[in-house]
Amino acid sequence: MTDHTGRAGLEKDELCAVAGEFEEARHEIVGSYTTNSLPDLVTASHHLAALTGLVKDLSDEVLFRVTDNDPGLDFGPVIAAYTGASAPAGRAVTNYTEAFEQLGFLRQHAEAPASADLHGARQAAFDVVQDRLDLTVDSLQEAFVALRHAADRIDGTPPRVLAALSRSARPANSIYRVPAELPATEPIRLAYMPVSRHAR
Repeated sequence: MTDHTGRAGLEKDELCAVAGEFEEARHEIVGSYTTNSLPDLVTASHHLAALTGLVKDLSDEVLFRVTDNDPGLDFGPVIAAYTGASAPAGRAVTNYTEAFEQLGFLRQHAEAPASADLHGARQAAFDVVQDRLDLTVDSLQEAFVALRHAADRIDGTPPRVLAALSRSARPANSIYRVPAELPATEPIRLAYMPVSRHAR
């Protein structure tokens, strides 16, 4: 039987590491704009690439565990954590993409002749970028918190202890499977049975 000692701890550490990537991305974006300024397109391009990379990381983490057929491990709680984080991660990408589009508009018309219509369009684009960046930051925070909470909930009770617990006492958020109980068998019969004296 494979020794799974410490696997729960490794899964916790990996969840925390991925959560840290979301927090790092959030920190980078927060520092790139203020109420009066926006990130340039070079910075925004790096941010968008990082965000799409986070979504790919989540799908890779899920794929790795879905294809693991180890009968002693149940990655259900871990997979649920990564798939749950994919929703706010996707919203972060969507919102940043919309901001990215407006940044492109602002760059395209940066040197255009001033007019009342263009001024209004620029202000509208600026406001959209601000709003979408704020929403992106919120979504990244949501994903970070969800992954950290999921890591805290993963149970590390050793498999041998789980096997000794009653069904009602076993934690539902453990990645360890309880070994299957052997089916009841008929009493073993000897191949040779002496003839009874009364049968003679």
